[in-house]
Amino acid sequence: MHARQARIARRPVHGVLLLDKPLGLSSNNALQKAKWLLQAEKAGHTGTLDPLATGVLPLCFGAATKFSQLQLDADKTYEAVARLGVKTSTGDAEGVVTDTRPVRVTDADLAAVTQRFTGVILQTPPMYSALKKDGRALYDYARAGLEVERAPRSVTIYELNVAQSQVSIEEFTIKIVVKCSKGTYIRTLAEDIGEALGCGAHLVALRRIATGRFDVSQCVSLSALEAMTPQQRLAVLLPVDLMLNQHAAVTLDAENTGRFLSGMRRRGHWPDADPVVVYADVPPTLLGTGHIKAGELIPGRLLSPIDIRQMAEQAMPRAADPKIEINEKVNHE
Repeated sequence: MHARQARIARRPVHGVLLLDKPLGLSSNNALQKAKWLLQAEKAGHTGTLDPLATGVLPLCFGAATKFSQLQLDADKTYEAVARLGVKTSTGDAEGVVTDTRPVRVTDADLAAVTQRFTGVILQTPPMYSALKKDGRALYDYARAGLEVERAPRSVTIYELNVAQSQVSIEEFTIKIVVKCSKGTYIRTLAEDIGEALGCGAHLVALRRIATGRFDVSQCVSLSALEAMTPQQRLAVLLPVDLMLNQHAAVTLDAENTGRFLSGMRRRGHWPDADPVVVYADVPPTLLGTGHIKAGELIPGRLLSPIDIRQMAEQAMPRAADPKIEINEKVNHE
């Protein structure tokens, strides 16, 4: 008989972990690994990265999950490498080759496609994607050998740089650096650029280097997280309100704090704003989000009193309790 593994005791954890997702791991598997290492009760990610992609994957824990949509909607920046002259069934290196063509690309050609694909463009979502058609993910149809009609979607390419490099006599690649709106498929962008160059292309490497205000220099790897002590893992979490730092801030006194948290509108001399982040004044405490219209602060996503208490406890330095220091020392000797 196999010995039963001990269950991990979960605990309330609040904050944002900026993970540098490794190659070959799905976003959900990366999330579950980080959740296990932090022994967290509640967690979610902010939009998937393909297993073949690496880079910035913000993971939300506890109260931060209430605001994860903000990162789903954020602009993204990617570095990608596409091989020219070879098309595949999936648009990336995992697919089978479907077409090969000679490559004759000049710097002028690259400048032309850079201009053509900058700004608002239309993309047809790839079949190998999680978008749904009649309740089924497109990749389910693709794996069954079916192709279904997909409506083109409008996305925005804010910045685009395309540079050619020759890997060998027979292999040409381009490096693509792109800042884009949510919903942009970089595989599709690489394929469309390849078609515009007249030779076709497929994606061979993809790295997300920024999402919103977070960039890869702020990230921690799973291997680094694994090597940390439990307290060090908590220390690398970013505060929940860092996800809201682009919002205008409103601060409430004690009387209005309780009423706001109960869902009541508050009146004040505030200009109209949507959205705002709301704090209590003493002690400085995140309460949630809302919006202001005609002098009324209208509640949006609110934290619970339990969330607020747990966040305060998590922020307290554990070194203040000598028992914790002793226990951790014993456990790591």
